[in-house]
Amino acid sequence: MIDDEEFDRLIADAGITGNRALIRRILRAGIELGTDRTTRLDLKITAAAIEEMRDAFRLYAPYADVSKVTVFGSARTRPGTPLYAQARDVAASLAAQGWMVVTGAGPGIMQAATEGAGPGRSVGVSIRLPFEEKPNEAVADERHVSMKYFFTRKLMLMKESRGFVSLPGGFGTLDETFELLTLQQTGKAEPMPIVLLDRPDGTFWTALADYIEDELAASGTIAPDDMDRVLITDSVEAASAHIEGFWRNYDSLRWVGDLLVLRLKHAPTEAEVASLNREFAGLLATGTIAASDALPIEVADHDRADLPRLVLHLNQYKVGELYQLIRAVNALGSAA
Repeated sequence: MIDDEEFDRLIADAGITGNRALIRRILRAGIELGTDRTTRLDLKITAAAIEEMRDAFRLYAPYADVSKVTVFGSARTRPGTPLYAQARDVAASLAAQGWMVVTGAGPGIMQAATEGAGPGRSVGVSIRLPFEEKPNEAVADERHVSMKYFFTRKLMLMKESRGFVSLPGGFGTLDETFELLTLQQTGKAEPMPIVLLDRPDGTFWTALADYIEDELAASGTIAPDDMDRVLITDSVEAASAHIEGFWRNYDSLRWVGDLLVLRLKHAPTEAEVASLNREFAGLLATGTIAASDALPIEVADHDRADLPRLVLHLNQYKVGELYQLIRAVNALGSAA
């Protein structure tokens, strides 16, 4: 077996100076796939997944500091329909506020959102299918990657974005939407604003919400308030305001051991912190919500160290209710 020194020589010869331990892990995993006598098919899956992720990382790299919103929806939605107009208009609204729009780069809703954002404010992550979907003409070639596997594509449609808009669609759209909800419910992804946008007077999402309440919540398979984290609307203006407003005061979060750190844009007053403690005592495993400066590890990592903070010991079973605390933080008077 190759030892760490041999890996390190290879890494150094390639001119790699940062994150060497992680690169070594990737290389070691590749060698071990070979020594495990992994099947050719499994190796092809692994190789394609890594290559596709690298392509997507390179696509996003120039826009690392640009806020992104992903728009999901059916590839079969026709131009000229109300849904097509909704997707185009919400993308145009968000792009006008500085957002970059991410889509699956296909036809239908994806093309509408790309058209609304414009080629300079959109990127696409398409899927190679034997029928139906091919990259639409609105997405610029240099802002597009194509993928073989849905799982890598779905990862790359979600990992970079700070907001999501789902319009009505079929199995693929529902899969993507429920993936978002699952990641948020389980705390596997940081809280993000999610909008379920319908055509004017449409019932697609409200009917789905009724089913979720009547069947899933009623049977106890989800919490009664799990759908509180999404906005269901037929208003482009409300959708855009919800995405933008989620970041009015809340900036980001980080776990330091079992301590949850919420980074804010504006420092709360003592009275506001006391009010949050009264309202959200049920979220805490122990202690109180407290105002704080950056913790030592955040300073050492240069991790948003200039921002004011709230720190708390969150009851892990209440992670889904973080949305309520973030809404309250965004509504504070100090967040002028």
